[in-house]
Amino acid sequence: MAKEELPGVLILDIGGTHGVLENVVALLRKHFHLITMKEFLENKEEISKKIQSVFVFEYRPTIDRELLENLPNLKVIGNAGVGVDHLDLKMISSFGVKVTNTPHAVADSTADIGMALMLASARRLVEGNVLNFPG
Repeated sequence: MAKEELPGVLILDIGGTHGVLENVVALLRKHFHLITMKEFLENKEEISKKIQSVFVFEYRPTIDRELLENLPNLKVIGNAGVGVDHLDLKMISSFGVKVTNTPHAVADSTADIGMALMLASARRLVEGNVLNFPG
């Protein structure tokens, strides 16, 4: 399948401080033509019709009315995270756009950290570390 045939997905950027992680980019490129926000803003007229999805990574890009009005073929907003409180679901659905998220993506990690904190607390590991290695 040629790159032009793949559905366009809008992302903030690739890599850097707020961009999509490189390993995630590799997966996305198998299924989508990636369009960064910079590319979109530089050529809205031509690119806006190609975008069918927005991939929200770490709350970015911001989904607002202006963006939605500029994406006439947008079908879905995929949020790479558990919650969607940062998205105005009522406004988004008024454009006929669906929202998805990854509700169980961090469940195991959260459980691991919770167990580690409980064990550290029960065994007084932090206190022991401070006593053995004074700062």
